[in-house]
Amino acid sequence: MEFNDIMSELKRKIYRPVYFLMGEEAYFIDMISDYIEQNVLDESEKEFNQSVLYGRDITASDVIGAAKRFPMMSEYQVIIIKEAQNIKDLVGKDRDAEKEKQKDKAKPAFEAYVENPQKSTILVICYKYKTIDKRTSAAKAIDKNAVLFDSKKIYDNKVPDWINNYLKGKDYTVGPKASALLTEYLGTNLSKVSNELDKLMINLPPKSEITVEHIQTNIGISKEYNVFELQTAIGKKDVLKANRIINYFASNEKDHPMVMTVSSLYGYFCKLLNYQFLTDKSKASVASALGVHPFFVDEYERSAKNFSVAKLKSIFSYLREYDLKSKGVDRGSATEGELLKELVFKILH
Repeated sequence: MEFNDIMSELKRKIYRPVYFLMGEEAYFIDMISDYIEQNVLDESEKEFNQSVLYGRDITASDVIGAAKRFPMMSEYQVIIIKEAQNIKDLVGKDRDAEKEKQKDKAKPAFEAYVENPQKSTILVICYKYKTIDKRTSAAKAIDKNAVLFDSKKIYDNKVPDWINNYLKGKDYTVGPKASALLTEYLGTNLSKVSNELDKLMINLPPKSEITVEHIQTNIGISKEYNVFELQTAIGKKDVLKANRIINYFASNEKDHPMVMTVSSLYGYFCKLLNYQFLTDKSKASVASALGVHPFFVDEYERSAKNFSVAKLKSIFSYLREYDLKSKGVDRGSATEGELLKELVFKILH
């Protein structure tokens, strides 16, 4: 099932006996498990009918034992297993065809439970940062009899839209430049992004538009000295501003590691190269092809005039070279700041 489908069912009080929540993106797993923990039982029922267990402290047998208990003066009991990826014997490996013929004699306990779960138990398995093979008999049993949810990381270009929707749901808005800046610095870890957004909203009244200035004041990301502004300065071939930003980065290497700056520049120039080969350069088409907000299309159009395809090929060569140097390959005694200055000089000249 998909995240929205699961949440829709839960809000309509449609509960499944087992939720197996796995995957790299912890945010969606936490959203589902937290909702179940906070909303299925009322406060009087939780004392005797809700348990939170941790995978590092229990075995699969403990999980099954807890799940098979009956609720006390309640329609349901809720069992939430956090860090379930640490339970070594929870999900068995798939059996071969010969063992299948033996009437499932070696069937793992959890798989057997899933095939015949306790109807009065809501068992939530939080299996973070890992996944199980969906071809295994255990995964098939979960998918058939319960909920198997794979929480996948979202792509970089989807994060700004996610930020917009998250804030819209809480009666706030955000400008495209501000959401791009947040994405650049906070990455795709949605738990981290949502935490920072929550901090911003604490300091702003509802219906506010979150701006770059708000981000600088409350999160500490400089509105002038950041990778986003560096890209813009390079795109315009504004040598003075680009060098001013590079000097700032050089004096704050811990906050602006070169490897991250090079990675961001690589993504920026990939978009410029893609732009050069687009046949339809209408704003909507470019925004879709590059995976950016239409607000930024004019900037890419201007920047593309300053960098030919031949120059872009040279830039990718420089980026590879200095990425290796930032990691210690043929670096010599140069500091990260000195390497970054060399890289930007080559890009701009």
